[in-house]
Amino acid sequence: MKTKKAFLLDMDGVLVRGRDPIPGAQLFIDRLLANQVPFMVITNNPTYTPRDLSYRLLGEGLRIPEKNLFTSALATAQFLARQCPNGKAFVIGESGLTSALYEIGYTLTSKDPEYVVLGETTNFNFEQISMAIRLIAGGAKFIATNPDNTVPSENGLAPACGSTAALIEKATGIRPYFIGKPNPFMMRRALNTLGTHSDQTVMVGDRMDTDVIAGMEAGMETVLVLSGVTRKDDIYKYPYRPTHILNSVAEIEWGE
Repeated sequence: MKTKKAFLLDMDGVLVRGRDPIPGAQLFIDRLLANQVPFMVITNNPTYTPRDLSYRLLGEGLRIPEKNLFTSALATAQFLARQCPNGKAFVIGESGLTSALYEIGYTLTSKDPEYVVLGETTNFNFEQISMAIRLIAGGAKFIATNPDNTVPSENGLAPACGSTAALIEKATGIRPYFIGKPNPFMMRRALNTLGTHSDQTVMVGDRMDTDVIAGMEAGMETVLVLSGVTRKDDIYKYPYRPTHILNSVAEIEWGE
């Protein structure tokens, strides 16, 4: 990376692992801020609002301004606002998702919703899943914030939205429309929010199946870091390659 560019950064596995910061992540963020390099942390994790996420990361040792955070919950809300303004949705998810939908004027209800919206949560129960299945079988459209089957945590891999979506899909026979990476919609919205073009932006992620392919298909230079899900031996299973392979964000350099 010979010239100063903008960066889209995945969060889980790139800047943090669970609640533990990746060594060198804050130094990298500080370099971006000090050099006024445009960047956006673009995460498939829809659990938190940008403000709550910024506060949570600060408590874990990472200082990232709220304006530099973009989540799949925000992308999902922007998608629904365009498709069906002021609609109704049955939502399984946390405050990051429900707040984003409230802010676009959505009513959250189980009574005749246009959409069933599934996000990340550790608190869903059998009745919620059953309700989602009944509503989808009855004609509600199925939206999921992100396709990730697992997410890295401080204790190892944990199930994510894609795993729960697979359960509902198996029961209904209906596949959800995933908004998060690698969907080009989320990448375009993040680039628009950042105000940069793809050929001047680098995508940094820890997953070949979401981050790298999303960046590549959007025309961006890509960096795969080995601090999260994808292992070096996994790379050769895919028909595409990242532009760069590094151990962590601490090794990223660019021209000043």
